[in-house]
Amino acid sequence: MAVGYIRWDQQGVEHGAGPKEDAIIHEIEKQINEAQQRVVDSHHHAFSGTHVKTHGIVKGNMEILPNLPPHLAQSMFAKPGKHPVAIRFSSEPTDLTPDTVPQPRGLGMKVFNVEGTKLRPDGKDPKTQDFEFNSAAALELANAETCRDIIGLRLKHADPQALTNALKQRPDFEAQDARNHVPLQHVFCQRQYSQSAFRYGDYVAKFLLVPSKGSEQEAFTDRRLGEQDSETVALRQGLKDFIEQKEAKFDFCVQLLQNLDKQPIEDTRVAWDANEFPFEKVATVTVPPQDPFTPKRVNFWRDEIRVDPWHGLETLKPLGSINRVRKGVYKASASFRRRMNGGIKEVTVESIDQIPDE
Repeated sequence: MAVGYIRWDQQGVEHGAGPKEDAIIHEIEKQINEAQQRVVDSHHHAFSGTHVKTHGIVKGNMEILPNLPPHLAQSMFAKPGKHPVAIRFSSEPTDLTPDTVPQPRGLGMKVFNVEGTKLRPDGKDPKTQDFEFNSAAALELANAETCRDIIGLRLKHADPQALTNALKQRPDFEAQDARNHVPLQHVFCQRQYSQSAFRYGDYVAKFLLVPSKGSEQEAFTDRRLGEQDSETVALRQGLKDFIEQKEAKFDFCVQLLQNLDKQPIEDTRVAWDANEFPFEKVATVTVPPQDPFTPKRVNFWRDEIRVDPWHGLETLKPLGSINRVRKGVYKASASFRRRMNGGIKEVTVESIDQIPDE
């Protein structure tokens, strides 16, 4: 039986955009800036609105597989080739939380030498494509309205137990609480999910970055952080101990949209069933041994670089309510960060060589 992949522009793929959602997104922008201000008050430095804590930044390469079938040979993956990549490992929360507290971890990746028409509003084309991943398969913030409500509760209840009590009043408590029970794994051996959906050439997809079978990371998959590990640098040190000595290798996979009822675009609380709608590999990402936490590189990325899929290819356009939220919030977050850090200018990185090695 032939598989029916749904086109990105098919009626019903996206819905909900409009003035009401725009107003909610503006509220979220203010909430994120408030969260950033609290971090400034505590640490005397402004960070991004989420994924504040950096565990390491590495350079590597993405190799797009040859002879992909037509449904996979889409957008930048239509032709085989190699692309330099830069990757940042982070923790998702809006503050510098202890590594030993279970929370989702993030991975931001900037791919270089990517040709094609971009979404950037300024008309520039640095020939890059940004991807964002999270160690949780689903994103509890769901859509603009849920996102506003949950961030509001997090700002109101600084005490974790008070926040939990407030979340228990919601019908989606199980989804909201899941982030507090993720495995305490090292960042270099986690499965990383895009959570939200994106245009994928003619189609729609979610992305997955997973340690390659037979890779050095596999030996660490079942290891967990414990009481003996540092609250402040356990994840950084674990990454450093591994990547200074060993190569890391990941499969870049896509999961295509086939059923709008089972694979909603507008509710990221729903992870698409990988058994029914499997991930398929389109590229390999390889990171050679290196120091992942050099001062100039970390500070350059933290203060001057912006990772934003809304600056990428039209054929990889972010889809759904949460991605529309990100479009506004990322801009507001970046503006606040640069203003509070003394007017540091955003650098449009066009070559991986612009990212320091020291």
